[in-house]
Order: sequence, then C-alpha cells, then structure tokens
Amino acid sequence: MFRSPVLLVTAHGSRDPRHAATVHALVARVRALRPGLRVETAFLDFNAPAVPQVLEGLAAEGVRDVVVLPLLLTRAFHAKADIPAVLHEAAARLPRLRIHQAEVLGPSPLLLTALERRLYEAGLTPGDKSSTGVVLASAGSSDPEAIAVIAEIARELRYTGWCAVRPAFASASLPRTQDAVRDLRAARGVRRVAVAPYVVAPGFLPDRIARGARESGAEVLGEVLGACPELARLLLTRYDEARVPVRLAAVSA
Repeated sequence: MFRSPVLLVTAHGSRDPRHAATVHALVARVRALRPGLRVETAFLDFNAPAVPQVLEGLAAEGVRDVVVLPLLLTRAFHAKADIPAVLHEAAARLPRLRIHQAEVLGPSPLLLTALERRLYEAGLTPGDKSSTGVVLASAGSSDPEAIAVIAEIARELRYTGWCAVRPAFASASLPRTQDAVRDLRAARGVRRVAVAPYVVAPGFLPDRIARGARESGAEVLGEVLGACPELARLLLTRYDEARVPVRLAAVSA
C-alpha cells in the first residue's frame, strides 16, 4: 500500500524555551491541516530530538521515505551546509531510508501575507499602509544570496502598498533595526514606522530586533511569524514539492 513520506520539520533550535514551543505549535497546526500526514519535529542544535536521532527511529520503524523540511526563511549556511551534511551522514548509515531535502520556506507570497497579518494584529489596518513605513527585520546572514533575497522581499512588500519598506538585520549585516527605523523617519510621506520581524520563532536575535524597535521609537512592532496559518500552509506546499522523486545526491544541491 502506498504511504506518503514522513514530513520531518527541522528547526535550528535555541536555548530560549519559546523557540521550541513555537515550533511545536506550528507543527501541530500542520498536522491539523492534513490529518493523514505523519509530521515529526527535529532540531539542529540546543533542543531534542536531534535530526539523526529521529531519522534512525524512522528507519527502525521501517519507514522508507522522509522529506526533511528546513524551518528556514532563506538559503544560507544552515540550508546549504549544515543540513545537507547531517542528511548525507544519515543516508550513509541508513541506506534503506530515502531522504529528500525540501526547499527553504522563502521567498513566498504566503510569507508576505503572514507579515501583514502580524502587523494588522499589532494594531495597523489596510488603510494605514499609505502612511506607514515598514522595517523588514530579519535575523541576518553573511551569505550574499540570503541578503539579496531579503532585499527583494522588502521590495515586494513595498509593492503591496506600504509607504516605504527598508530591510534590516539583527546580525552579520547592516543596517540594524534601529538604524532602519531612523532612516524611515526621514522618508517622505511616512507618518508612522512599523517593524515586521521576518523570523519564525522567538529567541536571542528576535529579541534584539524588538529592542531595536523600542529604542528607536517605532510605533508598531509585529510578532514573529510563529504558528500563523500561512506558515503552516507553506510547510505543506514545500513538502508537496519535495515529494517528486529525486536522487539523494540532490540533498547537497
């Protein structure tokens, strides 16, 4: 009998307990959207269970196919190096388990909708768009591809009607959130500034984004994307895309 591949949602992990709690809430929402699909959770660091541990358990149960979905918004170091290395090592030890690495979450129109959802939940309305500048605040990366993607998402968000949008980064790259807020203050037509965290779960870097927003006087601070319905739907989209048969060597692509 045909069985769908197991979906293994793989998060980075954090010492902050809010991180794992948010990941588990998101996974619960994914399970609710597709009750017949088996969905497991694993972490690269700090939290349990670890990715190899979950893959070994699935192989021991006789599972033959698993889709490993990185809970990452851009293709940076973790998606290009960390996760492929873990999966190749597991594949060598578990030859009967076919492992497929799904694409990272972003970019996607669903993420733009999720960002706006969080801003509206923080008090804005669609009528505020034309007079509100938005800081798109991501965790940050030294990877040029990831930086370029964030800049493109900021442009796409601007096209949805916001007065102005500036990217910002909590680490590795500039500008910082507070600097982007101050820059928007001087932008023509901006009457208020909102900070939209482009991060999945709470933790050290999202807290840095929030501090920068407060210290620079941003009027609105959105919540992290978390277990929002758009993100849950996006996980299933990436899973479905990855179910197309691929060679294991594609894990490192």
